[in-house]
Amino acid sequence: MTAAAQGTRDKEVRQPVVRGGTDELPERSCASMEVLAAQMAADPAMGQRMANIEAHTRSFVANAAGRRTTATTPITIPVVVHVVYNTAAQNVSDQAIANQIAVLNQDFGKTNTDASLTPGIYAGLASSVNVRFSLAQVVRRQTKTSSFSSNDAVKITKRGGSDPVSPEKYLNLWVCNLGGGLLGYAQFPGGPRATDGVVVLYSSLPNGTAANYNLGRTATHEVGHWLNLRHIWGDATCGNDYVADTPTQQTSNGGCPAFPKITCNNQGDMSMNYMDYTYDKCMYMFTAGQAARMEAVFAAGGPRASMVTASTTASVTKTSAYPNPATDVLNIGTRTSERATVTVYDIHGQVMRGARYDAATGQVHVENLNKGLYRLTITDGEQVTQQSFVKE
Repeated sequence: MTAAAQGTRDKEVRQPVVRGGTDELPERSCASMEVLAAQMAADPAMGQRMANIEAHTRSFVANAAGRRTTATTPITIPVVVHVVYNTAAQNVSDQAIANQIAVLNQDFGKTNTDASLTPGIYAGLASSVNVRFSLAQVVRRQTKTSSFSSNDAVKITKRGGSDPVSPEKYLNLWVCNLGGGLLGYAQFPGGPRATDGVVVLYSSLPNGTAANYNLGRTATHEVGHWLNLRHIWGDATCGNDYVADTPTQQTSNGGCPAFPKITCNNQGDMSMNYMDYTYDKCMYMFTAGQAARMEAVFAAGGPRASMVTASTTASVTKTSAYPNPATDVLNIGTRTSERATVTVYDIHGQVMRGARYDAATGQVHVENLNKGLYRLTITDGEQVTQQSFVKE
């Protein structure tokens, strides 16, 4: 399927049907390829940038020794979430945002509980990705716009949206009401800086009201595009997604198809792959080839390598708390030899007595906290730092 045809497909998706407080979308719809086609038509130089990125990616994937999955520490991408809302329901909670970040980390880390459902024939291909996500900031903006499309207005304050925050340093994730049955879209590496990031339907976040699409996997799918993954069917009949270990398949799959569904002489469509169009509960894997392709964007010379540099610089020059999300303990790193003092608050500003800081080890014990979003204040003798973290 050509990019233009993909755009037509996205435009023809029916409006959602609202029943009993849930939005029943007839099928998954992603406008990432439509957006890519429009950007390439508007910028003749973008085609060469995309070709250069593809050449870099192929070189990285071919060099097994350069795989970042061999690293002991995952790349952590700070995320700025823009909540652009017209109604109270669209103003998603901090808890919903925390849950979405947690889903991204589970899906990319292959710690999602449904990973075990992968058919045996593909189980050996399923892979974690050496990328994790950390909530850096939540920006909330009320808008007079009732719904947005894939024209990037949600990314522009003057058009009723919210301007991105330093896209070379952060993944900007816009959460808003999308019209036309659209679940989300992303900008591929190589696109304009001013519109870089991912957009998702507000009701697609975990426990949202988008029936069949409310486990947070729309963000997983779209972040895959943001990290240079194509749809698994290659947006063409038996097309090419530029990944060697994904099977060729005829077209997208919707719903929860029975396995194996054999097309294009494969051994069964990999419909459970995050880059297909199935229901959230029926997608639960990336392959090793897809992982390598995503990790390539952060390698030296890659289109998102600046994020690694920014993250590394930040860890050396300022106080930080990690890992984020955390399960049992947070490690406090400071730029001085002074022992820090740490206080943990909930989102309402209440001090969390259940969190205990051990100055001798530089660790905050959070195992007694409930799951959710928290803020901490760190004083290290030179500065006072405030940081949000997610307790899983």
